[in-house]
Formats: sequence, C-alpha cells, structure tokens
Amino acid sequence: METHLTWYGQSAFKITTATGKLLLIDPWLTNPVFARGKEELAALDHVDLILLTHGHSDHVGNAVEIGKRTGAKLVSNFDLNAAMVSVLGYPEAQASNETTGHLGGELSLLDGEVTVRFVPAWHGSSIQREENAPPVYAGNPTGLIIALRGGPTVYHTGDTDLFSDMALVSRFNDIDTMLVCIGDHFTMGPARAAEAVKLVNPRVVIPMHYGTFPVLTGTPEVFDRELKACKVNAELRVMKVGETIVLDRG
Repeated sequence: METHLTWYGQSAFKITTATGKLLLIDPWLTNPVFARGKEELAALDHVDLILLTHGHSDHVGNAVEIGKRTGAKLVSNFDLNAAMVSVLGYPEAQASNETTGHLGGELSLLDGEVTVRFVPAWHGSSIQREENAPPVYAGNPTGLIIALRGGPTVYHTGDTDLFSDMALVSRFNDIDTMLVCIGDHFTMGPARAAEAVKLVNPRVVIPMHYGTFPVLTGTPEVFDRELKACKVNAELRVMKVGETIVLDRG
C-alpha cells in the first residue's frame, strides 16, 4: 500500500494514492523539460482530481484538456475556479462547491481519502485565454496541503516568496514532504527557499520550479548548500523529470 509521486517538471506532479486514486497538481505536462509530455498527456485516461495553486499558464497547463477527457474534478480557490470555467471553459459540472475552497479552508474529498487545505502564497494569479489576450483576475495564489488517509501529508508551496507565516503550516500539520519552488526570478531562490523549509520543518523536501527556462537560475546544488548552511534537518530528494518515487509517511 504505497503512495507514488511523479514529477513532470516545473511545478507539475502526479500523486497516485495507495488505493489507486490519481491526483494532478499544476499539470503542465507539455512543458519544455518533459520530453515525453505529449505521450504522457495522451495516456491519462482517468484522473480523479486536478489541483491548481494559481492561474498562470505554466501551472494551469493542460488542466482543461485533461478535465474534459477524464472527468476530473477541479480543486482550487473560488476565484480561480470561476476564471477556469468562464475564461478557459473547464466543465462547470466538474468545478462545484464540493471541490472549491479558499484560504484557511479544508476540503474532504473522495469519501474522505484526501483532504486539501488552502494556505497563502506570495505571488500573483491571472488567467489568459490566449498568449496575447488581456489577463483575467484569478484571485489569491495559494499553496496546498494534501493529506492522504493512512498516507503522507504533502505541502506544495505553489509559486511564492519566503514569508514568516510559513511557520504556521507546521503548527497545524505534520508535513512529510514539502514540494518547494527554488528557481528565483519569479519565486524565491535557493537561499530563501532553504529558510522556508526551516520554518515548515518537513521530513523530506523536493525542489521544483527550476531549470524550465534560462531565467530560473536556482539549482538543487545551491539549494543543498543553503539547506546545510541553515542547519535544516529535512532530507533533500532531487527528482529527475518524469521520475516516480514512493512517498513515505512519518
């Protein structure tokens, strides 16, 4: 009875629960660093939930196509949900109040097997129908705390800077795995990300949102040095794009 995590590059992940439920987070599968993105996208014939942290195109990614083909329910905050439906055409029947929440709220999903809590992230959030179209406001960006019944609790930071209230995450949740952005330029870089990990105190930390574009200059090597400089106890696991690992529960 194992939980599996697959990294698709940038901030896109797949979680496969011990009972076979399939969750996608920020599913931009066709990003520049995932060579098998199109094949993986075509092979997704069943998805239970699509979770989004905010509306930027490198996070919304292929969500609408996947949702229409698989019937996946959309998990996001209220404003992003509304923008996904009205601007991008996400199926409204798959984006109901059952899977829509907001900061501080917690959702119980899939008969209680999955709970999702929305926590703050310091960033922006807007949606564009096309590349040069005017952006449409999509509410506050969020991080996501995903707890699996009988399994691990995962904190996906979304795109964010370091902020002191990250310390509150560990007050209310024992985080097994933290998926943390390190790329710099649009988010915190390795040094500030290391401080964020210190505040949250997860058992395992996995870097994301780096290397996809030249401007995302943060690297796992520098992140590792910064974690050691901060005397962080978390285990650093650097995933390869397309790799699947087993997530353990503490």
